[in-house]
Amino acid sequence: MRLDDHPTVLKVRATEAPPATPDPLDAAWLKKLCLEAGADDVGFVAIDRPEVADQKADILSILPETQTLISIVSRMNRDAVRTATRSIANHEFHETYSSVNEAARHIVKALEAKGIPALNAVAAFPMEVQDFPGKSWPISHKPIAEAAGLGKMGFHRNVIHPKFGNFILLDTILIGRAVTEESKALDYSPCVECKLCVAACPVEAIGPDGSFNFSACYSHNYREFLGGFLDWTEQVADAKDKHDYREKVSEGEVVSMWQSLSFKPSYKAAYCVSVCPAGEDVISPYLEDRVGFADRFVKPLQQTAETIYVLPNSDAETLVPSRFPAKTTKQVRWNISANDIFSYLFNITLTFQRRKAGDLDATYHLRVTGDMPLDATITITRRRIEIEFGLTGEPDLTIETAPETWMAAFEEGFSLEKALTSGEMKLDGPADLFHRLAACFPTYGDIERELA
Repeated sequence: MRLDDHPTVLKVRATEAPPATPDPLDAAWLKKLCLEAGADDVGFVAIDRPEVADQKADILSILPETQTLISIVSRMNRDAVRTATRSIANHEFHETYSSVNEAARHIVKALEAKGIPALNAVAAFPMEVQDFPGKSWPISHKPIAEAAGLGKMGFHRNVIHPKFGNFILLDTILIGRAVTEESKALDYSPCVECKLCVAACPVEAIGPDGSFNFSACYSHNYREFLGGFLDWTEQVADAKDKHDYREKVSEGEVVSMWQSLSFKPSYKAAYCVSVCPAGEDVISPYLEDRVGFADRFVKPLQQTAETIYVLPNSDAETLVPSRFPAKTTKQVRWNISANDIFSYLFNITLTFQRRKAGDLDATYHLRVTGDMPLDATITITRRRIEIEFGLTGEPDLTIETAPETWMAAFEEGFSLEKALTSGEMKLDGPADLFHRLAACFPTYGDIERELA
């Protein structure tokens, strides 16, 4: 049978052909569709908007026909997220992820029935984790939600919806059609900068000055995700026998990992979300009694007895015993690997410890030798780090080093004296500044001991 004579082909050709240039979708109709599908709020962003320019290539690689991004939110039940019983909080997170993905699926199904290219970019997991530790998320939902007028990222880096507060989860739908009216970003931030998120975070990942310690958040809150899971599997592999394994991993930790594998991975904290009072539907109790609000929602989290996972020689390891005496620290290794000097430099921006930096105010010129020479400037001032490619400013210390030597410089057991004697590293300036630099980071490498 010729293709032209196939019943499917005949039936399709007998229907009315769509216009060569389809009209934009009516924004009011599309919003109604999204809300009826289960979204609690929605906004529309054109693919050419500057707010999403850095994601455009990734978006078009997923759906080349994309013209508009639909950003949707689903509300979480607040008291479930606020409770110190984290199994309940985790269940609420996961149920809401299911809800927002289900709403997106219904929206996509309705649009597809009208011949409109559409797909759900998926809230949270699954991701392209085979690329770990590289970029594994197909799309960053937060900047899209901001562009769509669904909120602004607050002090704690979570999107705060003007009405629902930060008790929301986000998703993005890509569609191959323009929309008659786009959404506009908010002209204010719903964040009230109360800094309760700073007070509640067990690892002080959120600094009082607004800085963010990625490694502290990642090492604890995501212990049973991604790199934390890799670390656990290596603990299993390295154990000499069951007794050795039991010395390194408690029964509670083993069963908790089983629960994450059997159900869905559990966040260890997410306290910054729990205590946030921002948003029209949320803020009244905080305005009525700020001290009472903190006593009700912050103190129970601060006083919860739990294991806090920290990197060796990190700010968190120092702070937890004094700030949260009910909590116990346990060292874990930094497990986002770096296979080249570029990723290593990025890595140290993630692991910079602002309190360890103290009053250090110095500029370092880094000159990496070898097959792929590289120059970079590392500036540390006011407890912040900045890395630029190329050599800028007057250095307080110049470091010339082979790449493998530099990538081992912050590991336990590294000997600066040996590196200098062998010629693998050369310093032009005070050696003490090198030690001050190294002290700004946790100790990398395997953990041979457990913190009691």
